[in-house]
Amino acid sequence: MNRSVLNTPWVRLTPPLFVFLWSTGFIVARYGMPLSPPFKFLELRFLFSIACFLPWIYFAKIQWPQERAQWLHLSVTGLCIQAGYLGGVWVGVKSGIGSGLTALIVGLQPVLTAFWLSSRRHQITGRQWTGLWLGLGGVILVLFNKLSVGIEITTWGFVAEILALLSITVGTLYQKAFVKPCDVRTANTVQLLASAVVTLPLALLETEAIQWSDQFVFSLAWSVFGLTIGASSLFYLLIQKGAASSVTSIMYLVPPTTAVLAWFLFSESITFSTILGVALTALGVSLVVRTPRAV
Repeated sequence: MNRSVLNTPWVRLTPPLFVFLWSTGFIVARYGMPLSPPFKFLELRFLFSIACFLPWIYFAKIQWPQERAQWLHLSVTGLCIQAGYLGGVWVGVKSGIGSGLTALIVGLQPVLTAFWLSSRRHQITGRQWTGLWLGLGGVILVLFNKLSVGIEITTWGFVAEILALLSITVGTLYQKAFVKPCDVRTANTVQLLASAVVTLPLALLETEAIQWSDQFVFSLAWSVFGLTIGASSLFYLLIQKGAASSVTSIMYLVPPTTAVLAWFLFSESITFSTILGVALTALGVSLVVRTPRAV
């Protein structure tokens, strides 16, 4: 890709905007999860997101993917990144695992991605490996004070979080390898359609009822517009435009950003370990994504 394109203001703003929007997912969970079972919430999120994308695609006359293989690849990606990742995270949180521990488990994604790329003989430099481990160390520092020594972890909840970790990792690598560049609106819609089909039976099996309220409606609305239409679309664009190891390393910035948002919105304390962790994480990410200088 042309370097001038990569240096445009919009492209430079995409990563920090993505990190902010993605980080609000944990904040929304705090508001919305007590009022709904996981898969009913996700099913509504998927359906309302599709309802927003379809008229946008129609009136903008956006072309759908032409090859059946691309529909399949987009569906697989959606099942991983939408249904698998979100389902695993929300089931884990609902089962009693705290958001801090959830973020820590999912925060292993960049390292897991790097190990996979390394095993496939993709070139990952020593500097990038150093950045990946520094980023993981920063995540642990940020979340250290949030991990209660006596926390109860259910087997099903832990399995769900590991599923989320594997899903987001596999989905990222799969999209980079098989999904051809196409309009983000149609790509996202195909992913959501596949996720809605798979999530529907799970939602129907849930016996807990949704507690409709202004708080629930706000959580659902932000999940649709801020997270699905916003963050998920940016995630798709970032994967298409960058190396998988660089894109996933940005995820290291999510837990520190979540900690800052929680401090601002809920007055949660920020300790010295939080500040140190944010600095360490930022350093680690910069080592991974920084372009080497030409000799």
